[in-house]
Formats: sequence, structure tokens, C-alpha cells
Amino acid sequence: MAHHPISFLALGDSYTVGESVPESERFVMQAVGKLKQEGIDIENPEIIARTGWTTGNLQDAMRNHNFRHPTYDLVSLLIGVNNQYQGKSLDEYEREFRGLLQRSIELSAHQPGHVIVISIPDYSVTPFAKRSDLAKSIISNQIKAFNAVNFCLSQKFGTRYLDITADTRQADQELDLIAEDGLHYSGLEYAVWARKMADLIKTLFP
Repeated sequence: MAHHPISFLALGDSYTVGESVPESERFVMQAVGKLKQEGIDIENPEIIARTGWTTGNLQDAMRNHNFRHPTYDLVSLLIGVNNQYQGKSLDEYEREFRGLLQRSIELSAHQPGHVIVISIPDYSVTPFAKRSDLAKSIISNQIKAFNAVNFCLSQKFGTRYLDITADTRQADQELDLIAEDGLHYSGLEYAVWARKMADLIKTLFP
């Protein structure tokens, strides 16, 4: 266990922001809450994320951000759904995600094992996606391809990988896992991610 509160930087898009849920129900806030309940001294996360952001948007925001700490004990990265939604290429995603991952490792004081890459949710099961022009299988397969990229890069750079994509598909049958906007996830779904994240973080700070 660190002798100071664990510092935590969370990078991403609407899923990290917790679009359509209260701040307390964001998955990163729920994860921190669970850890605090278990006696782990961890700061509330510093969040750099916004609804609609692609990898390029996140890169731009990080260049101009005034970070709370020079480095962090823990960094999470969940980004890519808007690259897929906006029809951006896998090559562009790979290039920009690689840069984001390298920057995340720098911000973790060059501790890749303290960087957690989180897989992109499969939003094809949401009411919003079911109203779109793209078939559910096409969206799902595209998400799978983007996740293959971030998984391979995570493996290459030696970071942790948290796969929550299969969990998000449960919303196909359980509508209470979907937020009121019909696109994002509810606090109940975020609680599943939070438990997985908290369990992983505990292994990093025994």
C-alpha cells in the first residue's frame, strides 16, 4: 500500500463521464467508493473525458490540460466508441490510441502495470442503436474490431486490460441496465464495471 492516497487519472468519453447518470454513479466514482469502503486510501479520480470525444479529441484535451499531479499512481483509459460511431478508420484509431497509451504510461510514472485499458462497450444492444441505419451485427462487429486494436496495444505495452464488453451485452435483455437516454448505461451497469475495476486495483496496491 502506498504511504499517500492513491492518485487516479481517468481518461475517456461519455462512459467515463457517466452521461445520463448522477456523478456518484459514474463507474470510476463507484470503483473508488468501493475501495474506500474496503479501507484503501484513494483520491477521487481526476477525470479528463467528455461525451462525443474520439481519440483525437482526447489527445487535444490532454495537451491543454493542467494536471493535478505530475504523475499518477493509477491511470484508466476507455476511448473509441465515437471513432466507430463517426466512421473513423481502424488505422487512425490504432495510431491515436497508441499515442494515448504511451502518454498514459508516462503519466503513471512509467509503470505500465498501473495503466488500465478498458474495452469499448457494445452499444448495439441499446434502443438508440436499434433505431439506427446500421444493423446490430455490423455495430457489434465494428466494436469488436476496435477492441482488438486496443487489446493488442495493451498487450504490447504491458498495461492491464479490463474487458467489460460482454457485460454490456446483458442490456439486450435487461433494460434497467440502460440509462434514460436509451444509449448510455445506468448506474446498475456501471456498478458491474466498478466492481471489476476495484478488484483489479486492489491487486496493484496490496
